[in-house]
Amino acid sequence: MCYGYGPSRRSLLTAGLGLGAAALAAASPAAAATPHHPGGDRVPPDQISIQLWTVRDDLAQNYDATLAYLAEIGYPKVELALGYFGRTAQQLRAFLDGIGIRASSSHDGISADDAALETKIANALALGQSYIVVPYLNSTSEDEWKAWAERMNVEAEAARSAGLRYGYHNHAHEFTIDLGGGKTPWDVLTSELDPRLVHLEIDIYWAVTGGIGRGVADPVRFTLDVIRKAPQRVLQFHVKDRHLDGDMADLGTGTIDFRRIFDKHRVKEYIVENDTPDVTPRRTAEVGYRYLRKVRF
Repeated sequence: MCYGYGPSRRSLLTAGLGLGAAALAAASPAAAATPHHPGGDRVPPDQISIQLWTVRDDLAQNYDATLAYLAEIGYPKVELALGYFGRTAQQLRAFLDGIGIRASSSHDGISADDAALETKIANALALGQSYIVVPYLNSTSEDEWKAWAERMNVEAEAARSAGLRYGYHNHAHEFTIDLGGGKTPWDVLTSELDPRLVHLEIDIYWAVTGGIGRGVADPVRFTLDVIRKAPQRVLQFHVKDRHLDGDMADLGTGTIDFRRIFDKHRVKEYIVENDTPDVTPRRTAEVGYRYLRKVRF
């Protein structure tokens, strides 16, 4: 099992859910079914971040220049992915400090053994992180989900002892896979993960997509129910928009009513992400930052 990003996370949209474009287009407008009248609240600027998976193509060309333009746009934080590009954690920390940006979170798979876990925690501390997040798990076996949850609880306890928060990031399949008797992976995770140790990083796009996959009339309400019903605290959002055809969209150009979600639940980090930037990675980063700075709820 690969604990990192799969070769095509977008393929879960159609292959995993089995939905045609017509069904997706019909379901998406339901996100705006409940009118929302924005108030004066806003996302605190120091809680805005970006998942580096969004700009991975630029990172591969020039890591330093990519991080520099994220700092220039105004991002105070990034969520790490894809490793350190030839640097040690200490060297990467020095580079980020130099451009005025912080790695507050990272996507790291479940560690292969205790030694790997110790290294993961030591690197996160060296980088000055607050969070470590498991980005992706997938199985049709309830036993495997339970085993993963058990291991995540162990890792989370070690992380907490070091002063770090440990979380899980969802996709859509956690809500749509039937493990038997209507039980889903999300049911297993939220019942097995210790809420004293593990928090949730809710990917809004994938939660909405999971709701559509389940045929709900209002997938934004479904997402809010996911947040409300989970015993675990939701401390981070992946803020990713959705076109009518189901593809990912730059923030503010799609169908998801983020204001409804932000109004009902505040988090510690609002993390911009788009796996498939609409124009260029830099443009997606700029649009996302500007959206989060301007949105009122």
